[in-house]
Amino acid sequence: MPLQVELVSPERVLFSGEASMVIARTLGGGDIAFLPGHAPFIGALDTWTVTVRLTSGPDEIAAVHGGFVSVSNDRVIVLSDVAELASQIDVERARRAHAAAEAKVMRDDDAEAVAALSRAHARLNAAGVLLHS
Repeated sequence: MPLQVELVSPERVLFSGEASMVIARTLGGGDIAFLPGHAPFIGALDTWTVTVRLTSGPDEIAAVHGGFVSVSNDRVIVLSDVAELASQIDVERARRAHAAAEAKVMRDDDAEAVAALSRAHARLNAAGVLLHS
């Protein structure tokens, strides 16, 4: 039996469908994979990617900027304040944001700049762009 998956942001439902696995990165817990029959789970998401391994077709990948994941009865719900599907990411804009955030981190090393760099890195990773950092 496949997982029923929903990836939701405040603006809209980004994805709703069936999957054989969902991979997410949790705060302080690292990457975790959810398969059918997974024990109930609630966790806080790190700023990174969520991979939805579809039952048929290519993976659906999204950049999430924090949020929560809930698993129960073969249903996975990902809630994020900001989430973007890989297919909808403007790569050039993400590269510019990454470069600007990286420069600010080198200059100031403040928490806001580090968070901006993390978000840009997640977006580029979701879009399949390899970074050398």
